[in-house]
Amino acid sequence: MASPVAPNILWIVTTQWRAQACGYAGDVNAHTPCIDALAAQAVNYAQAVTPHPFGPFARAAMLTGVPSPENGVRDYYDPLSADALTIAHKMNDRGYATAFFGKWHLAERDRYAPLIGEVHARMVVPPEARGGFGFWEGFESGFLLNNPWLHGTRLPEPVQFLGYQSDVVCERAAEKITGISQPWFAVVSLEAPHPPYDASASGVKRGPVVLPANVPESAAEQARRELAGYHAHIEATDRAIGRLLAALPDDVVVVFTSVHGDMHGAHGLFRKGWPHEESVRVPFLVRNGKAESLSDEPVSLVDLPAMTLAWAGGREWRCERDHAVISMPSVVALPHQCDRVWSGVRSAKKKKIFNADGSPWLEFDLENDPLEKVNLVQG
Repeated sequence: MASPVAPNILWIVTTQWRAQACGYAGDVNAHTPCIDALAAQAVNYAQAVTPHPFGPFARAAMLTGVPSPENGVRDYYDPLSADALTIAHKMNDRGYATAFFGKWHLAERDRYAPLIGEVHARMVVPPEARGGFGFWEGFESGFLLNNPWLHGTRLPEPVQFLGYQSDVVCERAAEKITGISQPWFAVVSLEAPHPPYDASASGVKRGPVVLPANVPESAAEQARRELAGYHAHIEATDRAIGRLLAALPDDVVVVFTSVHGDMHGAHGLFRKGWPHEESVRVPFLVRNGKAESLSDEPVSLVDLPAMTLAWAGGREWRCERDHAVISMPSVVALPHQCDRVWSGVRSAKKKKIFNADGSPWLEFDLENDPLEKVNLVQG
């Protein structure tokens, strides 16, 4: 019997795109026709979560399959060790060409430099710190949603590209991977829809938004203002992803997800790090030749390496757990972020969150209280 042909596999990873912010998920504010079209061909893991609702922790877990801090990333500024074994190393060993494009956010960076701007956007990630990818072209961070700086395998020094970041990264990724003749595994990592929300979004106009019922009036004005920009970046990035997918064969296995969400005023809170649904739940679509379906399996980004290795080997993958583990390993001292270390478990029906000392902090009946209005620890 002939061996199955190894499939080409693409991860599309966004930043701060929460699970509910998609048209297929029922968000009236979200204009995402390209992602909706992907969902119509995919398994929708509707209960998927990030293991850690903050970028570096989640990215390290996603690439290694090992949660933070066990993967070595405990603090916001901790780099991923050059010795860390990633999915790229494992796919290299299986004969795949591996490629990474876009935001890295796992290098050793200057903690005293401004987070937004060219210092982090132009810093060079050395080859030994690029996670084992055979081809690498991206940027550390910097949150420049327009006119990004890229460097890497074919760009030894940072070069600025004019245009919307999602467009630039997706176009260059499509150009490169369509020329690869052997089986390939690629990650396209986009910064949008991360703030600054007032940045230009490839000409998409901001419109009025409808707030969910768990946004109090005290947070409504800021939430409406920021969500208008947020959804403009979602629409612009949806278009860029659509063009990327249109350039690739239909038999490519495609994952669409995000490293975390954003509170956007829910419970009066903003940004991420919080254990609430808006922060920890992420979109998670997998197009792998199966019919459209909805799964309530408690999938996490930390599962992606095992899922990918199964697909590469022509095997089925199923979640063996009845819950996902979520946590924040440290406090990130930035405005609006969560103020404590916590850990917890989440299933489609229940969520329990504990303080660092093990005492209960939050508990929600997600089946009957999806907006998390009643904390059962207090009730």
